[in-house]
Amino acid sequence: MDSTTTTPRRRRRPHGRLRRRLAGALALGIGLLAVGGLYTAFAPQPQVAKAQGDTALIAKGQQLYNNTCISCHGVNLQGVQDRGPSLIGVGEAAAYFQVSSGRMPLARQEAQAVRKPPAPGFDPHTPEGQANLDALGAFIEANGGGPQRPAATGAALRGPDPARGGELFRLNCASCHNFTGRGGALSSGKFAPNLDAASEDQIYTAMLTGPQNMPKFADRQLTPAEKEDIIAYIKSVSGSNNSVGGYAAGGIGPTSEGVIAFVVGLGALVGFAMWLGAKS
Repeated sequence: MDSTTTTPRRRRRPHGRLRRRLAGALALGIGLLAVGGLYTAFAPQPQVAKAQGDTALIAKGQQLYNNTCISCHGVNLQGVQDRGPSLIGVGEAAAYFQVSSGRMPLARQEAQAVRKPPAPGFDPHTPEGQANLDALGAFIEANGGGPQRPAATGAALRGPDPARGGELFRLNCASCHNFTGRGGALSSGKFAPNLDAASEDQIYTAMLTGPQNMPKFADRQLTPAEKEDIIAYIKSVSGSNNSVGGYAAGGIGPTSEGVIAFVVGLGALVGFAMWLGAKS
C-alpha cells in the first residue's frame, strides 16, 4: 500500500448556490419595485386620467354635446361625413377655442369657419358659459385625450417680455397674420383672421391646436413662456394701442407705410415736375 494518503475533495454545498440565486432575484425585485415607484411618483399623469377624474363634469359635458354637437360630430365623436370631423383626441383646448369664439357650430359649410358670437350658454365671459365650456371640454378630453388648456387664464397668460414676443411673432406668425395681427388673405378662399377680438385663452389654445390652416405649436416648438410672450405682444399692438407711434395706416405694419410713402412721394415728384414745366 502507498504510504501517502489522499484527502477527499469537499463537495460544494448546493444550498450555497441556491442562496446566491435567491439573493440576486431578491435584489432584482427590489430594484424593479424602486424604479416602478419612482416612475409612479414623478411621471406626468395621463391626460385621459385627468379628464376622467370628475364624472359629474363629464356627464354634464356629454349632455351638452348631445344637445349641440351630435348632429355634426356623431354619437361617438367619430364625425359625420360632409358635416363635421372626428373629435376623438382633439382635446379640450380645441373644443374651447372653436366654441368660445363662435366658430362652432358652423352657420354654413364654407372654406373657413368665421368668428361670430358664441352659441347661447357658451359665452366665456359669463359664469354659465365658462362652466359649460369646462364641462364640454372635459367630455371631449375624456375621449382620446389631446391638448389641454393652461392653468392660467386671461391677463395671466401675458408674458413679461412683449419685445421677445414680437420677434417670435414675426418669425412664426407674421407671414399669415401680418406684423400687427391684422390678418390677411390665403389661398382657396381662406384667410388668417384679425387677432384683435381674440382673448388670451383663445390665442393660446389656437397655438396649441392649430385650427384650420394654422400650424400646431407644441411646447417643443414654442415653450409656454414663449407663447405667453407672443400673447403679450399681440395684446400690446391690438385695438387702439397700435397707433402709439403716430397714424396707424390700417395697423398692418410696414407694408401700408411703404405704399403710402411711395404714393405720396411719387405724387409730390410729379407735381413738382409739372410746376417746373409750367414755370418754364
